[in-house]
Amino acid sequence: MEKYCFEIEENKNLNHAPIRSFTEMDAMNATKLKSRHFLLVVLSLQFMFYATTFFDVPVARQVVGFLFVTFVPGFIIIKLLKLNELEALETVLLSVGLSVAFLMLAGLLVNELCSLFGIVKPLSLTPLMIILNNFILVGGILVYLRSENVKLWDAGGFGLSPLVLVFIGLPILSIAGALIVNTSGDSMILLFMILSIAVLFALAILSKKLVPLKLYPLIIFMVTIALLFHSSLVSNYIHGFDIHSEYYMFKLTQINGYWDSNAYFPNIEYGRYNSMLSVVMLPVIYSNVLNMEGTWVLKIVFPLIFSLVPLALYQMWQKTTEKKIAFISVFLLMAEMTFYTEMIGLARQMVAELFFALLFLVVLNKKMNSTGGKICFVIFSFALVVSHYGIAIIFFFLISAAWLCMQLFRKKSKTLTLSLILLFFVIMFSWYICTSSSAPFEAMMQFEDRVYNSLSDFFNPASRGTEVLRGLGMESPPSYLNMISRIFAYATEFFILIGFTTLMIKRKSGFLAQDYVVFSSISVVLLAMCILLPSFAGTMGMTRFYHIILFFLAPFFFVGCETFAGFLSKQKTKFYTSILVLIVLVPYFLFQTNFVYEVTGSESWSPPLSGYRMGPRPYFEMGYVNEKDVFGATWLPENLDIKHTRIYADFSGRIALYSYGMISREEIGKLTDTTVLSPHEVVFLSTADVTYGMVTLTLSNTTVFSILNCSNMIYSNGGCCVYKYEVED
Repeated sequence: MEKYCFEIEENKNLNHAPIRSFTEMDAMNATKLKSRHFLLVVLSLQFMFYATTFFDVPVARQVVGFLFVTFVPGFIIIKLLKLNELEALETVLLSVGLSVAFLMLAGLLVNELCSLFGIVKPLSLTPLMIILNNFILVGGILVYLRSENVKLWDAGGFGLSPLVLVFIGLPILSIAGALIVNTSGDSMILLFMILSIAVLFALAILSKKLVPLKLYPLIIFMVTIALLFHSSLVSNYIHGFDIHSEYYMFKLTQINGYWDSNAYFPNIEYGRYNSMLSVVMLPVIYSNVLNMEGTWVLKIVFPLIFSLVPLALYQMWQKTTEKKIAFISVFLLMAEMTFYTEMIGLARQMVAELFFALLFLVVLNKKMNSTGGKICFVIFSFALVVSHYGIAIIFFFLISAAWLCMQLFRKKSKTLTLSLILLFFVIMFSWYICTSSSAPFEAMMQFEDRVYNSLSDFFNPASRGTEVLRGLGMESPPSYLNMISRIFAYATEFFILIGFTTLMIKRKSGFLAQDYVVFSSISVVLLAMCILLPSFAGTMGMTRFYHIILFFLAPFFFVGCETFAGFLSKQKTKFYTSILVLIVLVPYFLFQTNFVYEVTGSESWSPPLSGYRMGPRPYFEMGYVNEKDVFGATWLPENLDIKHTRIYADFSGRIALYSYGMISREEIGKLTDTTVLSPHEVVFLSTADVTYGMVTLTLSNTTVFSILNCSNMIYSNGGCCVYKYEVED
């Protein structure tokens, strides 16, 4: 039946109105209704956030608050930027990235503006809640007034099938297993979880019917959380190396209630950390808003933020390759032990890597509108700069070199322009020079001088460091199992090399975007610099460099396997490729997680799986702290005049003192064989010292007793002890 249109009668004093049909008017009203629903959803979430925060409802405040502040601000920014062409996964990723960036920027503005008005503690809960809720309220109203269709979420249609529930169960196994390890030392559940991941990965590669491609993002997210939590939740305290200094700076800011951007620290390491909002601002905001102790912010919230990095890489890779290749590439990244061990002790790098991945997701996204993409680039650039100066420098190197290559080959990028690169440079160096008495800039100069001065050792392989030599196969393995583990590790490197070489020679069209190939080639140059330049890898650590480089080289592993399988059979190349991927990656994963070492009873490097039989190694070599050491470290500043008392401790004692005792490193002397106590000086012996006969890397039992001669024990909790040198009358 023909649709009739009714003209709107014109008023002579008004401009001519267009002729509209009832159908068009209904569509406009429906759009307005959807925007109104969006505003109602925002207001409802805001009310829930207010209610759980005001009444301090346990668990609900933490869960609702985390989801609200980590997703809603960024989602509103996306709608204000009119980024309507994004896929569901991209929407989630950019929402979280923009929200985290907003929290750091909002915290910075509150810190600076409130200080001008005489507010003593601008980073306390009330100022933070005011600016957070006002932004969300105003942003929601602006989205409503634009009367645009707001698509909230597309679940992807996979539902809650039994297989989905199996994957969702992986993080539950991880959390339960970690808690049991903390109480009894039994790691059977964690072993079962790791084996389950390997089996489920094999099923996902072999059968598309059993594991549909649409489940890949869910699988990646669940496996990521399981691997991160199985490491971070073991021990009730932070563990690692840098994270103890990061925790000290975070607590210092939280106790003061404000961030001093011009603070000077005799220890340049503290100055570097003080410039990073990712550890002096972000955890303070989460801790205050969620009413969550700082330890658990770093052990739960930060790994949750970091868990989106593999998803961002999957989204980036699957747009230029295939979903299966992207899935395999992500698993290779997650299987490498740096991802779930070393990264847990690097809070600022966990945050920085999210922005690092999102920046490349924006740069390589051809469908994102130009204005919105450039604004996201600027926001994420600032967030990266204030999160980790090392990753920021790597990013600047990559985009600068990529732009030069594109100019040489006369290629153009919609997002990567010279103006944006220069803007990133200005933001980076302005921030590093103007904050914390230029400590980050001075650190950069020190690293440059160290690399330059070590060029004289160019022909000395040892100058590259043990990690580089191990990666090149120039270091002897300590056992036959370790030798087998290295064979699988070298196999991944071999296939990456084969894949990259194949792509460069054959130049497969359509396999990878040209922009991505450029970035991959530059990352190979970066890897070559780590190998060839003495001390270069040591500026950040070879394991961390390789972890970052895998962001670009991981897809070449599949290409290498496919090329190798092509020599075996031209007709069944896909099948042989899948088998070859499993033959390499499954054992590689089981060795990297130390599953094989624990099952066979061999020497293990995994406290989650083998901590019960590792003795003092986690405390002396991996940055773990004992509960009794924490009690002793908190007792010390409460009962002694720390400013006028010299304290001596070994490594395991020092990390507890300057993280949980809040005693700066300058006030803690290293307890060595040559230590000589003066009157009223103090020796802090950790639980590991006492329990294992007071034998550490720098001390012997006899030496300790000679140092403690004429000293009195003034504190003991059955573990750590504190001795004070007293002068006899």
